[in-house]
Amino acid sequence: MLTAMYFFGHILILVGTYLCTVYIWGKLQKRPPSPFLCFPLIGHVVDKHPIAEAYAELANRYGPVFFLWSGSRPTIVVSSPKAAEECLSDNDVVFCNRIKGTLVGKYRGYDYTSLNFAPYGPHWRNLRKIATVEILSTRRLLSLAAIRADELRLLIKRLSGSSRVVEMRPQILDATLNIMTRMIFSEAYYGLEACSEKARRLREMVVESIAVANLPCVGDFVPCLRWLDRSAEMRFKEYTEKRDRIMMELFEEHRGKRIHPNQDLMGKPMIQSLLELQESDPVYYKDQVLHSLVLDLLIGSTETSISTIEWALSLLLNHPEVLKKVRTEIDNYVGYSRLLEEPDLNQLPYLRCIINETLRMYPPLPFLFPHESSKDCLVGGYHIRNGTFLIINIHAIQNDPKIWESPRSFRPERFEGVEGHKIGYKMMPFGSGRRSCPGEGLAIRVMGMMLGTLIQCLDIERVDDKLVNMAQLESFNIQMAEPLTARIQPRHFMINVLQKLGE
Repeated sequence: MLTAMYFFGHILILVGTYLCTVYIWGKLQKRPPSPFLCFPLIGHVVDKHPIAEAYAELANRYGPVFFLWSGSRPTIVVSSPKAAEECLSDNDVVFCNRIKGTLVGKYRGYDYTSLNFAPYGPHWRNLRKIATVEILSTRRLLSLAAIRADELRLLIKRLSGSSRVVEMRPQILDATLNIMTRMIFSEAYYGLEACSEKARRLREMVVESIAVANLPCVGDFVPCLRWLDRSAEMRFKEYTEKRDRIMMELFEEHRGKRIHPNQDLMGKPMIQSLLELQESDPVYYKDQVLHSLVLDLLIGSTETSISTIEWALSLLLNHPEVLKKVRTEIDNYVGYSRLLEEPDLNQLPYLRCIINETLRMYPPLPFLFPHESSKDCLVGGYHIRNGTFLIINIHAIQNDPKIWESPRSFRPERFEGVEGHKIGYKMMPFGSGRRSCPGEGLAIRVMGMMLGTLIQCLDIERVDDKLVNMAQLESFNIQMAEPLTARIQPRHFMINVLQKLGE
């Protein structure tokens, strides 16, 4: 008995000494405040979910900049617009790197060489230039507007046959993927009329890409425990093999094809621009580089648009007065004799307010994509060392009652008279600074057109008297725990237009 007490007494002394040492060392380094309880090897433990809300509670206790040990990774969590601005403006170059040593970066990020995962430097800058100039420029997006309009017509045609109950996410997913595959490959892969084996495999690959990003990997934060991630790494390897086969087949189909001389070069499929780059410099533009660019575009644009539209429809069904108001706006401007077109979006400010409010309440990701400091700097007056992992909790910032009045209330009117969706650093669903999302312009177009067209053409109602369940799935991105199911039928005022779609 005395031996056991002696043993546990020594353990308590060692633990106490460790905690005091960590605390005092942090103070001496002028590190941000930190929770006192920190375990050896595993660091600080946050056992509440969703994790963004747990971090928001810690910010209320320790301030807008606080420090954590995420396993063996030093981490700062930022939860205020001012601190976010310091990171993404004053120290933008310092925090331009991505973290290394993660399975998702190794496998999904093509060994940290893709646009999302590459460290800051010449390679990343070149990828960014290709994405913004060659692929996602305003001119190119405008030239491909007809593709987006055509796919939305097909979506409405599929949904407007008769009154029925529909799970919305698969419908939105297929339409969004068709938009992206036609823009990238000049070929649609989805639809009720034909669902080829190639389409099925590509769809599964995109869904799997989103799923593997949510795999828990202990070794990402405690490298000596990487052996615990064997099953996760096996899944990553299987995913990578499938992905590489599919991407190679898609590129081989288009290799050697040439655009007709009379065709508008800005209207050609994006894959042709990438293959032309490869022909000009095959040493640098290897298949891996081109595949990663296409995959980042395909997955990033698809998941952002799908989740935002699903959340927006759910909010509208729970707030029928807002749905009525935006439908009146569309009817008054567009009328009943034609479908909504992209140029109309600039004249529909309330529709944009709804999208902004949805992005505020439910950003596609609760945290900005992870950053890592490349040298020592100051944030909030605290010393941040080189190699520190940066988490910017945009879900907390965009739902902070000190910044937004009644933040959990759906009030699109709060954005009336506001240009775009950026209000300084109080709202940044697509990030900010050098590593902001290059697909923002495309996502805004797709979300505005799809949501507006659904509202214009269909009567969308809840399946019963219960409100739509707005619970979130516990994952890396913000998804609905229960997929949205709605009762839809063609609007009486749009019957003539909808009948023409079937001809």
